[in-house]
Amino acid sequence: MPEQREVAPDDDGIRLDRWFKRHFPTITHARLEKLLRKGEVRVDGKRAKSADRLATGQTMRLPPQVIHDKAEPRPKVAAVQTSRKLEDFILYMDKHLFVLNKPSGLATQGGSGLKEHVDGMLDQITYEKTTRPKLVHRLDKDTSGVLLIARTAQAASGLSVELARRDASKIYWALVKGVPEQKRGVIRGALAKEGVRGKDERMEISESEDAKFALTEYSVMGQAGNDYAWVAAKPITGRTHQIRVHLASLGTPIIGDFKYGGTESRGKGSIPDKLHLHARSIDLARPDGGRLQVTAPLSPHMVKSWQILGFDPDDKRDPFPPLKKRAPSSSYAAGRKRRRT
Repeated sequence: MPEQREVAPDDDGIRLDRWFKRHFPTITHARLEKLLRKGEVRVDGKRAKSADRLATGQTMRLPPQVIHDKAEPRPKVAAVQTSRKLEDFILYMDKHLFVLNKPSGLATQGGSGLKEHVDGMLDQITYEKTTRPKLVHRLDKDTSGVLLIARTAQAASGLSVELARRDASKIYWALVKGVPEQKRGVIRGALAKEGVRGKDERMEISESEDAKFALTEYSVMGQAGNDYAWVAAKPITGRTHQIRVHLASLGTPIIGDFKYGGTESRGKGSIPDKLHLHARSIDLARPDGGRLQVTAPLSPHMVKSWQILGFDPDDKRDPFPPLKKRAPSSSYAAGRKRRRT
């Protein structure tokens, strides 16, 4: 006999095919499409399509072959055995999301040789929810700072959309070797993967057909002579290693970024040789309305460098205030006036 299942609040807004992937992972997409074409799976008694969005309280009609499928389920993300606690990194939380201050050296997702990563630790912060939290975006292993974690599928979908919009703003702080020629500017450089694969994979500015458009706004917040500059960077696009490659392209690689800066990125004296890149803040529309604005304190090794160089690690200035429009020169204004008369 067919079975009726009600769509739970945590599944509100999810696509029908993704609902099946979550609750019946053994049902392949091709098999689901066949069931939908035959009308075996229905929503509120009506035929449905795989791309239809579900709403809380709707009723799913499931045929016996779905309910009693005996295939082996897909493996879940392996829980990571670690002494770290994600709750120690929580900057903000509500019923929709968490904002973590990811420490430098902790990977976001698993990979070859990685025994510890945020994705494998998310079961630690399920709390009262029945569903596992979900990553919304990534930070490089050695980049610290703001990391969004969705608590529901609806929040994950909404946050992903907002992060892709130009309205969302992520600001990073970096310590670079040398000082950019222009104190504020925009770096345009399409990025493509170099030939190297795996752990040593690199991105490069390229004009090839497979290169992806990339745009980064930057602003110099302070400098220590001509040796170092504190740079705020705002990526308009979100490409792999974008800020690292773009700042290196100015001749000012990030301190500790040996992949793109080589030996030039080595810190002098007491400046640590760890990557000095930190996701400082985020400002974007919330899934339930209003705006989410969170700032993450600098990681310990960057605080040390800021203190050595005389920078303020708690600086609250806006790195990207609106640019003032230049008033027309007197001769230009006079010329316009003569033309009007």
